[in-house]
Amino acid sequence: MGSPRHPKKRYSRPFKIWNRTRLDSEKPIVEEYGLKNKKELWRTSSLLRKFTAQGKRLIALRGLQADVEKKQLIAKLSSLGLISADASIDEVLGLDIKDFLRRRLQTVVFSKKLSRSIKQSRQFIVQRHIRVGSRIITSPSFLVPTQLESQVEFSEGSSLSKLDHPERAAVKPAEVPDAKE
Repeated sequence: MGSPRHPKKRYSRPFKIWNRTRLDSEKPIVEEYGLKNKKELWRTSSLLRKFTAQGKRLIALRGLQADVEKKQLIAKLSSLGLISADASIDEVLGLDIKDFLRRRLQTVVFSKKLSRSIKQSRQFIVQRHIRVGSRIITSPSFLVPTQLESQVEFSEGSSLSKLDHPERAAVKPAEVPDAKE
């Protein structure tokens, strides 16, 4: 079983922690996507490895059950916006860690121009200013499905939901010229 106080790790750390080439390749990714620490990157790479291993296993399998599992895997990844709905199982092997990082709530909030920076989008999420659909999500690593991407917005109880909030005014400079015309 296991202790509820000590849950199982959801990632595996690199074998050599102080490998210079790996550190140099991870640093720009951590800065670009506003990750808190390397553990978030390792967790995402473990998720990628899980889907890749499942894809490899399904490529080798034959039969009715294998076809069902292939369709389920493709449906799961297409609902997350990682591959297209008519993709083959071979495209699962072509996924990159950046594909997963682009689907994180933190990145989606920044790309929708709800925040000025990627770090500020993380702050808004943790402080319960962002909702997805009807749920307030407090985890920046939440993978946003494509059907819910248009429903990412400020929560109703948040002070940021008011149009005259100082941070909100700084975020939407594109709407100001339209009002003057």
